[in-house]
Amino acid sequence: MELVLEGIPKLKGKLSVPGDKSISHRALILGSIAQGETHIYNFLNSLDCLKTLECMQALGVEIERGSNHSLKVKGRGLYGLEEPAEVLEVGNSGTTIRLLAGLLSGQKFYAVLNGDSSIRKRPMKRVVEPLRLMGADIGGREGGALAPLSIRGGRLAPLQYTLPVASAQVKSALLLAGLYAAGETIIREPLSTRDHTERMLQMMQADLEISPPEIKIRGGKELKATDIYVPGDLSSAAYFLTAASLLKGSQLTIEQVGINPTRSGIIKILEKMGARIDILNFELKSNEPRADLRIKYADLKGVEIGKEDIPGLIDELPLIAVAATQAQGITVVSEAEELRVKETDRLKAIVSELKKMGADIEEREDGLVVKGPAKLKGAVTESYSDHRMAMSLAIAALLAEGKTVIKNAECIDISFPGFEKTLNKLINF
Repeated sequence: MELVLEGIPKLKGKLSVPGDKSISHRALILGSIAQGETHIYNFLNSLDCLKTLECMQALGVEIERGSNHSLKVKGRGLYGLEEPAEVLEVGNSGTTIRLLAGLLSGQKFYAVLNGDSSIRKRPMKRVVEPLRLMGADIGGREGGALAPLSIRGGRLAPLQYTLPVASAQVKSALLLAGLYAAGETIIREPLSTRDHTERMLQMMQADLEISPPEIKIRGGKELKATDIYVPGDLSSAAYFLTAASLLKGSQLTIEQVGINPTRSGIIKILEKMGARIDILNFELKSNEPRADLRIKYADLKGVEIGKEDIPGLIDELPLIAVAATQAQGITVVSEAEELRVKETDRLKAIVSELKKMGADIEEREDGLVVKGPAKLKGAVTESYSDHRMAMSLAIAALLAEGKTVIKNAECIDISFPGFEKTLNKLINF
């Protein structure tokens, strides 16, 4: 599918964005191993999250889909999952394969996790190695460095482990395995990463202790089912935050967005660049902070983005590159090598595509340099079947003169079904 967009003068109106992808995955997985019924509201019906749903159903969990993006998950307790009859297919979802690797390591059966061609290229060693230290029996291509992964679950030993690379997915996999370990598992983070798993485990009364940079979890305690209200996904809202900041005369309100401090790097960086973002109607719901965000156009300036910033905006860095093309001065992104092992090499990809549109942008080994402002022109661009790339290029298209074509844009449904429809409503407000 091709997405064709033209430059527009401004964005105005109100909108809500779909439920948070990270929280939706975790609500399904933890609800499945809790005791009792977990009700999930504003679940994200995206391709990635539906793969997690299908995997949990294949493990014997009964899940009822209701109206208005609600789910009822009939938890089976820590030890109630069943051996799947088929390979568990995760599609394009790195969250699904890595979190389920942790969960399945503690089960009393055999399972295989596989995904699409993109997943089979992504690094799995970072999660497989610490799980093996806990006693997990995991095989895979290149010694478990690549999917498919075969997991023969069993008894796990507790672990003390410092993550060599800041990764919420690896941390969450180890916390899930820690639920099954005989003793106390201690995880240390080099930098704070998104903490949705910890917040949800607290809600479900896990034996958990958080004292940054350490997280301790003691195995064997059953989780209690609960109601989970998923906030709007800040990573999805980020595209509209950025567009409204860059298009003169824009004023936009995005309602009920999650503003978890481990995820709000995009807000901090845009504000550092000079963006005008107001946080309204703040509340804590289902142990997650949320608020309405009001954005007005502002003149942005170039900034430096380094190691401390990266974990909080890892998904939004291609979008920051787009914003930087319109900012006064130079924007430098460094220590962002992690972008090379996402759905595609996002550093290489965003530099290549924005250059086609006239941006003054340079790729570096660990990041990029953008000189702005640049006058963007419409071009035929490639998404590389990466949803974050496709949506970032869509925002660039709104800023450009003429028509932009984004190839293979169907990948947007991985995280934001209805993106084009939402965008068209704002354009025609």
